[in-house]
Order: sequence, then C-alpha cells, then structure tokens
Amino acid sequence: MAELALAEWVWRKQRKLSHKHIGRPLAALFFVCFIASHLIFIWADAFFYNPVTVQKANFPLSYPMTAKSFMEKHGLLDREEYLQKLKDNEGATDLVRYPLTEIEFNRRSENLNILIVSINNLRSDMLNPETMPVAYGFALNNQNFINHYSSSNDDFGAFGLLYGLPSSYASSIKSQGTEPLLMSVLANQGYRFELYSGDNFEDDLYSETIFRKFPMVDLTATKSETLDKTISDNAAIEQWSDAIINGSSKPWFSFIELTTVDNFSDYQPRSDAQTAEERFVGAYSAAATAADAEFGKILQTLVDQGLLESTIVILTSNHGTEFNETKTRSWGSNTNYSQYQLRVPMVIHWPGKLAADYGHMTSHLDLAATILEDLSGVSTNAKNFSSGRNLFDERKRKWIIAGDTRELALVTDNDTTVVDKFGNYSLYDKDYNKLDNKNPKLPILMQGFTELQRFYAKSQ
Repeated sequence: MAELALAEWVWRKQRKLSHKHIGRPLAALFFVCFIASHLIFIWADAFFYNPVTVQKANFPLSYPMTAKSFMEKHGLLDREEYLQKLKDNEGATDLVRYPLTEIEFNRRSENLNILIVSINNLRSDMLNPETMPVAYGFALNNQNFINHYSSSNDDFGAFGLLYGLPSSYASSIKSQGTEPLLMSVLANQGYRFELYSGDNFEDDLYSETIFRKFPMVDLTATKSETLDKTISDNAAIEQWSDAIINGSSKPWFSFIELTTVDNFSDYQPRSDAQTAEERFVGAYSAAATAADAEFGKILQTLVDQGLLESTIVILTSNHGTEFNETKTRSWGSNTNYSQYQLRVPMVIHWPGKLAADYGHMTSHLDLAATILEDLSGVSTNAKNFSSGRNLFDERKRKWIIAGDTRELALVTDNDTTVVDKFGNYSLYDKDYNKLDNKNPKLPILMQGFTELQRFYAKSQ
C-alpha cells in the first residue's frame, strides 16, 4: 500500500519533483534500508534474536542474508558459543507445527534395519550398465522409481528427504530445534543410529538441523588403530562396516553420505584433445563409476553379514546435475529447476516387496511417509506430518513441489512453474524452454503457496 501511494504521488507530482532532484536521495534511502534489513538479520541469526528471525516465517519465499561463516572467520562469532546457544534455544520458539496432530499407530512396527545411501550430486540417468553397473543391477532387482524428483536443486534435498517438508520450512525447523519425525519415531521404537559422511558432514544443514539431536560419527575421532582416520567416502564406509559388524543386536538406522561425485573435478581426464564440455561430462561419469564401486562395498557388507533380507536399503541423491541440456549455460546444480537438476535415483530394496519399475511421479518428500506408514505402523494421515505421500501410491498427482529458501517450483507432467521471492513467476515446458505467452494455472499456484504455509503455527 505504501508503494502504491508513493507511486501515485510521484506520478501526480512528477513535474515539480523533477526540478527538486529527489530521485537519488530516495533511491539511496531505499538502498540503505535494503542493506540495513540484511545486516539486522545477519546479526539476529547469529545471536538468536527471535523477534527478527521469526518474521521469515511470514514470508516463505524471502531470503534474508546470513553470514555465520564470514563472522567466524573474522573473529566476530565464536562457533562453540554459537552451538551452545543453538542448543539452549531449542524449543524457545513455536513457528512450525510438525506434526499437525498427534501420531497414532495401528500395528506394531517391523524390526527391519534402514540404510539410506545418498550419492550426492547424482543425476538419475547415471544408473546405466556402463557407468554404474552395481547400482544398475540393484535397480533391476528391486523397487525402482524411475520418475523421481528431489525436493531441491541444492543440498536442501536432504532436508526434504528426511523431514518430508519443503525447504522453506528449514529455517524455522532449525530455530525451534525439531528433529525429523521419522527419526524420532524410530528412536522411540528402539533403533540405534549410525550416521556417516564422506566429508564429515561438512554442511551445517546436518549439524544444526537434520541430525542435531543424533550422534554423527566424526571420522577423525575413532580410537581404533585399524581404521583409517582420514576423511573420505572409503573411511566412512569402513567405519560404518565396523559399527554394523560389532554393534548391538538392536535394529539400526544408517545414513551414509557419499561425496565422490561432489568432487568429480578430481577425475578430470588428462587428454587435452577433448573439449571443455567433454572433459566435464567425462570427469562426472568417472566419479559416478567410482561412487558405484563404493556402493558395492556397502552392499557386500550387508551380504557378508547376512543382513540384506532384514534391511531396507535406499539408494538416492540430494540433487542432480546438468550438462547444459537446457542451453542456458547451466552446468552443475542450483541454477534452475529442470529435470536434469531435480531428477535423481530412488531405488529401494524392501524385503518382502516384489521388484518393479514405478513410472508415476514421486518426490523426496514421499520417503518419510512411506517408512512411517509401511514399516513403523503409523496410521495418522500423511498430510498431518508431510507434504508428500506414500511412494507406492500410484495415483496420478497434479504436481510435486521443489525449491529452496528463495524460490518455489511446481513440477507437473507437462510444465514447471517457478515463483521467486518477489512473486515473479516463469513457466517452462517439460524440456525447460520458457513459455512467454502462457500463464501458470492459478489453482496449482494457490495449492503450492498453501503447502508452504500449512505447517506454520496459526498464532504467528
């Protein structure tokens, strides 16, 4: 309203105002306000001043700046003090109701182990017999969801995978210290947790949000003289294997993050005869092959220990990567919401379920609901604790939601609608060509925005 009133006043007074040269001072004022708002949020985020940070819940597509790493580097923030404040702040706010209702159960859970292997940055078409023969064979013999999308085109795909919520809720979930419902239910059912990463969970998303209340393994802190103390995928697999072999008889939940494909530049071919594009694709494929061998080691441990028939094994990724297929100079990830950056593998070995290819559209947001319903015996409607639904529900869905803290993407069979934090929208066809002369369907837009607000507490 203020902008509209100012615009009307300027329009009516433009002749008089043109002689007073107030344009630059006004622009400077708004620029200072813009910078000040970000600086205030940077301070509030670092020092847990909730009256400022809670405002983000009112604007789910806003993206205020944070700079904890910068402040820590320049001596403006003590990391240990910050982590202690983070722990002390748990439960201090009530931004998100997650779940919306009390969780109920209609049967006892099965005591199957759960293993999630996330080969980060892996696009779905890498699961072919030439590039990833182990993963390809695994997909042939189990439940393969061939039309599966991550909930984000960046690292927040892991948030959607374990929480079942869009990335827009991540900052509020972090503020109130809420663990993934999936993991809290498993903890109550007696599961032990084995959490490993090839980069030692370098991304703060894990330590500050997803696994904040769970024991992440530090690859450099082991006391065993027989285990490698370096940080790598192989070290993570080695320590995980040792924990599984020597652990208690309780059912377990394991999450292994493999980062070989993240570092695919280490696999650059030595030949100078190739173009830059060929070297990029070649290095990526070589890294995927190396990650496939690592996945094979994990499967072999399960076979050797006789655990394969008592373990749900999930192979997936946090997001895909693009080789400029959209012809927009997009290489890698976090640049658009095309299928190349969103489509990832989702292959599940579930003892007792028949091998099959599933062609219906599925999302990372579906996994938590699937495990809670089919394994843990949850009878509460999935809508009360997730934005997804059961992976094995083959009914046609109108859209799936993706995005990060800045943008919303609504993906259908025929097109993708992207809305940024300012409310500007763009519509793309299934090949991610921009459709300038078409408008997105209003009902889909409204349903998407509703999903971004549905779990916020009504009092906020």
